[in-house]
Amino acid sequence: MATKLDPWGAVSIDDYSKLFEEFGISSFEEILPQIDDPHPYMKRHIIFGHRDYQKVASAMKEKKPFAVMSGFMPSGRVHLGGKMVMEEIIWHQKHGGDAFVAIADMEAHSVRGISWAKCREMGIEEYILSIIALGLEPSATIYFQSKSGAVRDLAFELAAAARFSELAAIYGFSGETNVAHMISVIVQSADILHPQLPENGGPKPVVIPVGSDQDAHIRLTRDLASRMRKFLVEEREGRVSLRGKAAGPDIIEAAAARLKEMGYKKVKRYEEHIDVFDAKAKDAGKVEEMMRVFEVEEGGYGFVPPASLYHRFMTGLTGGKMSSSRPESHIALTEDPEEAAKKVMRAVTGGRQSLAEQKKLGGEPERCTVYELMLFHLSEDESELQEIFEECKSGERMCGTCKKEAAERIRAFLIKHQREREIARERLPEYGL
Repeated sequence: MATKLDPWGAVSIDDYSKLFEEFGISSFEEILPQIDDPHPYMKRHIIFGHRDYQKVASAMKEKKPFAVMSGFMPSGRVHLGGKMVMEEIIWHQKHGGDAFVAIADMEAHSVRGISWAKCREMGIEEYILSIIALGLEPSATIYFQSKSGAVRDLAFELAAAARFSELAAIYGFSGETNVAHMISVIVQSADILHPQLPENGGPKPVVIPVGSDQDAHIRLTRDLASRMRKFLVEEREGRVSLRGKAAGPDIIEAAAARLKEMGYKKVKRYEEHIDVFDAKAKDAGKVEEMMRVFEVEEGGYGFVPPASLYHRFMTGLTGGKMSSSRPESHIALTEDPEEAAKKVMRAVTGGRQSLAEQKKLGGEPERCTVYELMLFHLSEDESELQEIFEECKSGERMCGTCKKEAAERIRAFLIKHQREREIARERLPEYGL
């Protein structure tokens, strides 16, 4: 049965490798050696896949402009799953990226029916305070969708390139879907692309860290980014060809002149495309970058298709997916630390039915929510994790020991984090809020 990725539903992925074949997501393993100082999620294979991340990795290594962007729908308390996205945004910012954080209040209002006032309250109290407390720097752009004229204007432009039939195919929209819900999807594409607007530095690689259930938004936005281009640059049998996707005769003529200014002499202009016969395959990237600059000068966008990173879902403490709608399955960043510790003590583990069986057969840490807490959030020490894993597998370590350690660590983390959230509250004006 085909895997279904639903941005608004409960998604459980049993075999992440299926996503490589079914959705064209690439394995992160192949790109990991290119990353200096990789995030623990990368080293621990929690980030398992990507689309086009090599452009971001290259920009990072070469100290060139790039950005990181993601959004949060203010529909409930932010839990450890949301913390993962926040940490990925912060890591990219610390490695030279411009950071953009959207509070998707238009989505929450249209999809969940949450009032605008509640969206703002929840956006600040749950999401913005937590991401600042975790380390987001004031250079970041934090905004509510409904308050960003630039995002709404871009969404209007993108909507002209989108079709209802493709939204229906991607998201399952029908004649019963309200129009505001459809609009919110296009607004999310505008969120993803607006770090590339001229006022934000123009076209550049942008990475969107998400769970794989959000891949539909990435696919749609990559398609829309391509459609907004005036030219498609292609390598063709010993030459570089520029296809005028949305360029009129005057733009094509001006582009041909620009190519000659670059030093190319064998430039032939046709009605809807240009061939550069003295540009070889190695020149295609140079021509592509030139055309992006040219398009912006001519009032276009020159978008680079957005890249994305995909991380594994956390398992809920009760088994299954961690869900904001099931409080017993998750730990919220605003939760009482003592209650959070109690949840860990009640969590489903990978232990055996009895102590004797555990000692004889060993545990199954790969199926244990408590070990997962340590792996995802509570241990910075790779050797410690390896030791816990091996002791569990061998039957040397009992579940009670792990639960007590994890419970104390989550309690200590939440006490510290909630203290830093109050400091973040005083710093909101630094972020324009």
